[in-house]
Amino acid sequence: MEISCCLHLLPFIAILLRMITGIKYFNVNMTAIGQTVRTVLIDLSGTLHIENSVITGSIEALKKLRDSNVKVKFVTNTTKESRKFLYERLKNLGFELEPEEIFTSLHAARDLLTKEKLKPMLMIDKGAWDDFSEFSNINENEYDAVVIGLAPSEFHYSQLNKAFRLIMDGAKLIAIHEARYFKEPDGLSLGPGTFVKGLEYATECKALVVGKPTKSFFQAALGNDDPNYAAMIGDDVRDDVNGAQQLGMKGFLVKTGKYRNGDEYKISPPPFEICENFSAAVQKIISMNQN
Repeated sequence: MEISCCLHLLPFIAILLRMITGIKYFNVNMTAIGQTVRTVLIDLSGTLHIENSVITGSIEALKKLRDSNVKVKFVTNTTKESRKFLYERLKNLGFELEPEEIFTSLHAARDLLTKEKLKPMLMIDKGAWDDFSEFSNINENEYDAVVIGLAPSEFHYSQLNKAFRLIMDGAKLIAIHEARYFKEPDGLSLGPGTFVKGLEYATECKALVVGKPTKSFFQAALGNDDPNYAAMIGDDVRDDVNGAQQLGMKGFLVKTGKYRNGDEYKISPPPFEICENFSAAVQKIISMNQN
């Protein structure tokens, strides 16, 4: 049997070894059988920066990654800011990138709304409205969907009750993502997942999730690139790492942003690699490709 035919068995081998040895974390090094990384998807907040502060070494590491002839794309569940705003923020922080290299869950949601010709009630931050301009003039009595992003100003009883009633009357519930929490300069803060789950509980309706960690999100971000030769670098073990690995990518978990000690044990198979930061993850990928 060819080696390439056995790649899909490696996660199960890792689980079996953990059961036999009692070791919680067992890293299977797929590079030992010659697999390289051609495409890297990179999370933004918590991985490259936190608000307006660059995580040490990230700018230089990104340049090194590009110089190694690896294709780069930035993927984010950030729903408070449009792609234009994100691009300008990252440029101002010193990162070199192009707008079309940024793929957001906002775009995934917008594409779904357009495809299904829905007229949504948008519970999103005002900073994200640029990506939904075509839906700005919808009459409230036309709403047939409720779209939830990270919008603290929207998460109060009146708005949530309005969303609840729409869903009870048949409107679709669409979650741009279901993150439990995210990192801010002064600590962790609640993500939209709390409010999505509350509406699911009240309406007995399951939300359609369009952002990370869905396979469709990662596949759309990769385009025609082979996931078996792609890596994801991020600080969220579930949304970044596990989501990517479910598609066959290599997940690199960084210990910055929202990472908490022990996160690596929350998924199975475990992360392909655990790195101190983005810079360390980049160095690992470059080393892998040189072997």
